[in-house]
Amino acid sequence: MLDVRRLHMLRTVAARGSIAAAAQSLALSAGAVSQQLAALRREVGVDLLRPDGRTVALTEAGQTLLLHADRILAAVQEAESAVAAVKGTVGATATLAALPSTVARIVAPALTALRADHPQLTVTCLVTDQAQLRELTLGAVDVVLGQRYHHLLDATPQGIELCPLLDDPLLVVTAADRADGRPVPLRELATHSLALPPPSTECGQAVRQACRQAGFTPAARYVTADIAAQLTLARTGLATALVPRTAIDPDTSGIRTAPIADHPILRLLYAATRRTETTDPTTAAVVAALRAATG
Repeated sequence: MLDVRRLHMLRTVAARGSIAAAAQSLALSAGAVSQQLAALRREVGVDLLRPDGRTVALTEAGQTLLLHADRILAAVQEAESAVAAVKGTVGATATLAALPSTVARIVAPALTALRADHPQLTVTCLVTDQAQLRELTLGAVDVVLGQRYHHLLDATPQGIELCPLLDDPLLVVTAADRADGRPVPLRELATHSLALPPPSTECGQAVRQACRQAGFTPAARYVTADIAAQLTLARTGLATALVPRTAIDPDTSGIRTAPIADHPILRLLYAATRRTETTDPTTAAVVAALRAATG
């Protein structure tokens, strides 16, 4: 009989591209992962992996087994959720991945509420700019507080359930003495020195696409994904920034914010979980706390 843990390792190696990367994400040694994959190879009687430069790739047999592994692991997840639902109690641990821009206004209040309502639950929070939906599919995290910009393509993987939390508009941020707070036509920013996120980020792509729709290509004087740095550049009058509303402390001094008048840039904040037929009480409690924090 195939070992479910070994199937999970095979899927992780396929997703990470190497045994070393998979071992790191699984908190195991590369030798331990290699030994388990060798045992899986003996069980099926055919090579599952082949060298591919500095990485590894699945053989045809490995690809076939991975298709079945995905279904098997999904069934295991379904069984775990069903048993948890029957128990009806919130578990002891959960892992939440969240964007840095959501920590102050959403994550911290949500975790505070969870600590009061479910003191037995320990939530590990991973704060990262990197998209975590793949980590969710691999089982590395339980809930993702993520974002999707409305005018960008939806790239949600199969098997993921999204719970919309909040439409969060980007605001135009300038030094307090440089603007009056009126709505700003996006085209007006063509003459500004801008502080923008890198074009490789979702926010950077969304801003640049919106600017092109407004009839100009933005010239970023400063390129940074660090919102604190963007706000500092705006406060000192060096740049104009476009920052999500929830990422701005309303008590921040020295800046003025204004909505975009004509080409709004909206990000949908969502809580993502693995899709199951029955609801797991632990992930449901985390999602409920996030929803309450955005309400």
